[in-house]
Amino acid sequence: MNLKLRLTILSFLQFFVWGAWLITFANYWFGTMHWGGEEFGVVFTTLGIASIIMPAITGIIADRWMNAEKLYGILHLGYAITLLYLPQVDNPTTFFWVMLVAMLFYMPTISLSNSIAYYVLKNNNFDVVKVFPPIRVWGTLGFIAAMWITNLTDNKASANQFYIAAAFAVILAIYSFTLPPCKPQSLIPKDASLAEKLGLNAFKLFGNSKLALFFIFSMFLGAALQLTNMYGDVFLSDFGKNPAYAESFVVKRSTLIMSISQFSETAFILAIPFFLKRFGIKNVMLISMFAWVLRFAFFAYGDPYGFGLGLIILSCIVYGMAFDFFNVSGSLFVETTTDYKIRSSAQGLFMMMTNGFGAIAGSFGSGWIISNFFTLENGDKMWHEIWLIFAGYALLITILFAIFFKHKHDPEAIATVNH
Repeated sequence: MNLKLRLTILSFLQFFVWGAWLITFANYWFGTMHWGGEEFGVVFTTLGIASIIMPAITGIIADRWMNAEKLYGILHLGYAITLLYLPQVDNPTTFFWVMLVAMLFYMPTISLSNSIAYYVLKNNNFDVVKVFPPIRVWGTLGFIAAMWITNLTDNKASANQFYIAAAFAVILAIYSFTLPPCKPQSLIPKDASLAEKLGLNAFKLFGNSKLALFFIFSMFLGAALQLTNMYGDVFLSDFGKNPAYAESFVVKRSTLIMSISQFSETAFILAIPFFLKRFGIKNVMLISMFAWVLRFAFFAYGDPYGFGLGLIILSCIVYGMAFDFFNVSGSLFVETTTDYKIRSSAQGLFMMMTNGFGAIAGSFGSGWIISNFFTLENGDKMWHEIWLIFAGYALLITILFAIFFKHKHDPEAIATVNH
């Protein structure tokens, strides 16, 4: 099998084993187990906690002691075993701890899969910039395929979504052991301090006011990133409580509707070079932030029929712009404004602020707000008000970012990175 195809399969399965449950998990939590909103928010913080703790630790292991593909396989086996246990849990507190273990295994595999792909491609003289993006797009398609399988097999509210993910995680683990060996690179000097090994030396970037402001805004926007993953599918499913909508396609196949967001991602990834060249990094980040406002606002006024259905579909389309534009332009900003010696650590800090601290704040905060202010006595959620609150939050971040963050567009700096 040729190497590009092998890495494509790796990318597809990497996100398949996440997409099988991430979007539909809320239906299991609220619809099947009937657990509370505040605890749900706390459970979703496990993604952020794992994103802060694990990538640096597994990076050191892969750099020093173990082939990356073997470590990757072991982590996916741990992830599979933990997912198999999840449906046995009958209370939200225990569920939190089991999910935390699952995420400690899974989250570092995202960066490890990239590292494996880069290593194999470079070792075989491929142009990484040209070859990797088409491989990575198959990861998004894997996520979509898993969402569709979970929904079309009528498992969006059942424990089977975890079994589906676990089964494919075992397949992925076995498959990873057959990949070309990715030997430890020992890129970090042996006499490096623990702070350097963990990438913590990047925190000194907070001494630069411009970078500090960027990382703080990254955290605030990161709080919005997981909200539609957390609540989008259950929001659409809840329309089924209204007899007028109970048999609609949106209710029956909510996960398929949500997957439009992932299809949108693949399209907007291809549009990023044009937007960056034309508008510059700051404006592309602003476009992303305003797209989050639209994402939430369209949901607030959407419903399963007619114009309301159009708004839901539009919300899913702008998601691609909201998600990709900030992640890519943000990483380019870090790439063009930091010293090459700590660039990898700075990129890790950017991911830590968005997917770590930001995601934890967003998960916990949204769960608390929804549970205390926007949940009726019968357990129903006030979705219109919830999405408007989220839209208002995103709008406030957008306005503050436009006012306080100063960055001059430099087409040559972007061109240098792209080449």
